[in-house]
Amino acid sequence: MKAVQIVKPNDLRIIDMDKPTIDVKNNVLVKIKAAGICGSDVGIYHGTNAAATYPRVIGHEIVGVVEEVGDNAKKIKVGDRVIVDQVTACGTCYACRKGRPNVCEHLQVRGVHIDGGYREYMAVPESDVYVLPESLSYQDAIMIEPTTIAVQACSRAQLEFQDTVMIIGAGALGSSMLRIVALYSPRKVIVVDIDEPKLEAALQNGATDVINSKNEDVVARAKELTDGYGPTVVIDCACFHGSFLTACKAAGNAGRVITMGFSIAPDEINQFVITSKELDVRGSRLQNHKFQTVIDLVNKGKINLNGSISHTFKLTDAQAAFDFNDTHDPSIRKIALLND
Repeated sequence: MKAVQIVKPNDLRIIDMDKPTIDVKNNVLVKIKAAGICGSDVGIYHGTNAAATYPRVIGHEIVGVVEEVGDNAKKIKVGDRVIVDQVTACGTCYACRKGRPNVCEHLQVRGVHIDGGYREYMAVPESDVYVLPESLSYQDAIMIEPTTIAVQACSRAQLEFQDTVMIIGAGALGSSMLRIVALYSPRKVIVVDIDEPKLEAALQNGATDVINSKNEDVVARAKELTDGYGPTVVIDCACFHGSFLTACKAAGNAGRVITMGFSIAPDEINQFVITSKELDVRGSRLQNHKFQTVIDLVNKGKINLNGSISHTFKLTDAQAAFDFNDTHDPSIRKIALLND
């Protein structure tokens, strides 16, 4: 079977692999139908993702159709349209025992530490697949995974009704975050970015206010929009140099700051800002069994993921897809690789 492998940074190849077979553990064989290109995939390709190992078949936004199941499969059947959980965990370490397998001591993420979904077939445990909503095409169903990331971040933020929320970044992650934050009916949702079209889109999709950080003082404007207090929750979806300190300065007393970045570059931290406001600073990584939550939201009509994909390429045209993504064409929202 064909697969897309990053041999080393900036070295993408279409390779041949053996088609996997099912066994007692990996008892569901999935024919991959679509896989998304995420910012972390781009980071692995360019060598800026600190978590990745090489060579690696990448791809963690993975949907397909079940082609074969083992005798011990109880819920999943042949023909089911499914999405594959990217997280694999040991189940026994401290984090797993605390119910947080997404930060397992021995965490292996499909497409990062072990081979992922940019291939024709995958064999996975039944417990790692979820049946897709009938309302979603394979390509739009890719967006379930990034939406789980947003649900996880809101969970980490302990988001509550009538919180005032600031989202830094209006890209793919920020847009998913806005969609989920709006479900909590916050008093205000402020979105920060430098791109006016993205800010306009944010206003159309639930933001009450926007800040263009290219020409506005984010901290001052955030306080102005919250009657001088500052947002009670700040979620950093952009994670650029300086964004963490901006988030802490903007947050109101007793607020929560959620960071999602993977950069290992040093950045400034002001302990006084954190201590004086008694801020809760929390990381949010991947997702913790949030797939069914998102699927239920889709099935109940709470969120609409249709029409999320702006561009598609064949799986074997992955190089062209990554090259196009690197152009940063403003028409790009989400790129999917399709496998017929």
